[in-house]
Amino acid sequence: MSDSRLWDDVDAYFTGHLAADDEALEAALRDSDAAGLPKVNVTATQGKLLHLLAQVQGARTILEIGTLGGYSTIWMARALPADGRLVTLEYNPLHAEVATRNIARAGLDALVDVRVGPALESLPELADENPAPFDLVFIDADKGNNPRYLEWALRLTSTGSLIVLDNVVRGGSVADAGSTDDSVRGTRAAIELIGSHPRLSGTAIQTVGAKGYDGFALARVLA
Repeated sequence: MSDSRLWDDVDAYFTGHLAADDEALEAALRDSDAAGLPKVNVTATQGKLLHLLAQVQGARTILEIGTLGGYSTIWMARALPADGRLVTLEYNPLHAEVATRNIARAGLDALVDVRVGPALESLPELADENPAPFDLVFIDADKGNNPRYLEWALRLTSTGSLIVLDNVVRGGSVADAGSTDDSVRGTRAAIELIGSHPRLSGTAIQTVGAKGYDGFALARVLA
């Protein structure tokens, strides 16, 4: 059996016992596929991890950069209290439209605010609203802008907040200092910023599974 087939089988086993999709999550994936959205959403086990991280944080406010079809949004929003808030930023209007429907069908539209447009334009507008610090930030958008998104996450969080940066392995290319790929360069800059910033303590984990060779970085805001 190939490594990738084995990874898929293990992911399927874990998902079946620990993170099985319900109707709202399955429908979100179906509608995203039907609308032609790219199949780059987090897996069910990754969604459950985000859900658990939000619960461990006791999160009342969550910021997501990169909504896609709202699959990860649903996982995280379900961890919020009834008076919680999740703001999610999506560049593509079609993706945002699909996500809005998926979130409403999951009964979470009262908790979730989907904002459409380039995140680097939406983030300053959000900051101008002077929101309460976000307890959890999930960054899963265009990788070239990862360091900028990380800097904005720092502005919009406070001591004890958690920042999750997805897809940091880049198939192993993140280790290539000479890469000219914008996604690799942006990811490397974000990792190096986490490692050097006095307000952050972080790590990165390599993963294998249904999405192949991947990984994520996790950073806690210190002050």
